[in-house]
Amino acid sequence: MRVVALISGGKDSCYNMMQCAAAGHQIVALANLRPAENTGQSDELDSYMYQTVGHHAIDLYADALDLPLYRGFIKGTSINTGRVYTECQEDEVEDLYRLMKLVKDKEGVEGVSVGAILSDYQRVRVEDVCRRLNLQPLAYLWRQNQETLLKEMISSNIQAIIIKVAAFGLDPDKHLGKTLDQMAPHLLELSEKYGVHVCGEGGEYETFTLDCPLFKKKIVVDSAEVVVHSSDAFAPVAYLRFLKLHLENKASRLQISSSFKAICMLSTFMWLCHGVE
Repeated sequence: MRVVALISGGKDSCYNMMQCAAAGHQIVALANLRPAENTGQSDELDSYMYQTVGHHAIDLYADALDLPLYRGFIKGTSINTGRVYTECQEDEVEDLYRLMKLVKDKEGVEGVSVGAILSDYQRVRVEDVCRRLNLQPLAYLWRQNQETLLKEMISSNIQAIIIKVAAFGLDPDKHLGKTLDQMAPHLLELSEKYGVHVCGEGGEYETFTLDCPLFKKKIVVDSAEVVVHSSDAFAPVAYLRFLKLHLENKASRLQISSSFKAICMLSTFMWLCHGVE
């Protein structure tokens, strides 16, 4: 099935792409919604549907994955917040509908990769958009055990960093910029003590993926700054704003194999030379 991947930059949308590829689907395009320009909206948009922190770096995904990227603006707001969604032109869900329709018309996609894990709010609205466009939603992470998912993401070599914290026990000064691997023990501890969702499904934290097995190039953060959104004494909300990033080529398996052989040959040569002495 030809699939468009909804991406936020976070670990979940990235890992779901990997699951789609493993299931034999062909990811042919990427899609992302970002805050509208020149409206005074910040990086951290108050949206029930979309992660917007890190949106400035999303353009790099097109080169990193070597896929076309379709982006739209979030012009609507969260108006229809009921358990069942009904079409409302002023709602932010319709921004997703317009973007998915564009991708379907341009790329002939049949399915949509969605990184939803727990939010019924998001699931219902994405499914509504897919129903109207006759697209198949592909949400392989849905209702999976979050502790298991986190371990799988780390073991599958997803290199993601924390770019937003918003929970008791998460400190902007200590935890922003840390990798999932570095944060896993602390997240598991917070889950046991305070019921924090280890995958951040309660809005406790958000991530940005710098590399994964699907990437042809990896994203490197050169500089960033911390933006405090709310200085709550117990659960401060803060995020990273990327200032400068670049892409780096990844060594292919052939290059790695050749390099390993070269190292082995050099080691053998040095051993022989040592033996002659």
